[in-house]
Amino acid sequence: MFEQELTSLILFHLEEHRSGQELLQFLDDDDVARKIVGAPDGIKQSTFYEAINTRGLDQMIHVFTELHRLACDTLPVMHERLGTIVAIDGSLIEATLTMEWADYRGGTKKAKAHVGFNLNQSIPSKIYLADGKSDERPYVSTILKPGETGVIDRYYQCYRDFDAWQAENKHFVCRIKAGSLKTCIKEHTVAPEGPVFYDAVVLLGTKGINQTEKPVRVIGYRIERKTYWLATDRFDLDNEDIMAIYKLRWNIETFFGWWKQHLNVYHRLARSSYGMMVQLLAGLITYLLLAIYCHDEFKEPVSLKRVRQLRNAFRTESRYPDYEPRESMIWGQNSKNHSFAKT
Repeated sequence: MFEQELTSLILFHLEEHRSGQELLQFLDDDDVARKIVGAPDGIKQSTFYEAINTRGLDQMIHVFTELHRLACDTLPVMHERLGTIVAIDGSLIEATLTMEWADYRGGTKKAKAHVGFNLNQSIPSKIYLADGKSDERPYVSTILKPGETGVIDRYYQCYRDFDAWQAENKHFVCRIKAGSLKTCIKEHTVAPEGPVFYDAVVLLGTKGINQTEKPVRVIGYRIERKTYWLATDRFDLDNEDIMAIYKLRWNIETFFGWWKQHLNVYHRLARSSYGMMVQLLAGLITYLLLAIYCHDEFKEPVSLKRVRQLRNAFRTESRYPDYEPRESMIWGQNSKNHSFAKT
């Protein structure tokens, strides 16, 4: 049953288990956990792993999509004036040598999650899974919708892509290498005492070899003796806004770290690409539920403090033999009346 599969994976992340065996033992030992999952006799090991590796992916995608929509309707928009801004980055996942699909380099196996992170509301918006050596740049166009701005690091610098994204009406703020060749079309005045020392409309690259066909805006600035160069097609914002957008990119790194450390998303429950995608989606769903829960209950962003309080609530209430778990403890107050919660 899909609901049991999803709810058990949410418990896996909330309770910070490190293996499927540990989760199954937890279900055997804890009456409340079994009630929450809806498996009064627990879950057999073979059933659990077979379900993750062969069933539920389409439903996971549906739940994640609907829950993201609900989160977007629920959570405050923090940077509305800047438009919809999405940080895009890849995150490597350690794999076993038997995971042949997770190619990385000789003797090493890794998978890579390509993630879009909605910076306006600090929630994940898209995810794709590939082998560890997959190129990250093609995922920018896949993750972004027309009108959105992708916020990306130097690895994504590609002049052909800069042209293509503009043709698709997909905007970008991309850090570029300091030595990138610039042919100036129009230079803007910058404040002499401010952090920005360069702001111009240019063609990037070498003419006849790799030069951009469409002009881009390049901004150079210094923060605490460190120099940054950004390329963007956001001609509508001032240079301090462009700086602010790129600074927000760090939020996706914070998310990756929090996701790995406090929800144990990268502790493998499956070795197939299908099963790993199911697990990753369950981790994203858990995070979205936490985001909605923390906002509804406390008007706060997700925090370890609130996760620990939620874990303690499970453990405290599990001492009472007649306890009936509240649906909102897993699904969140807003989500329980939505059809996806019972897909």
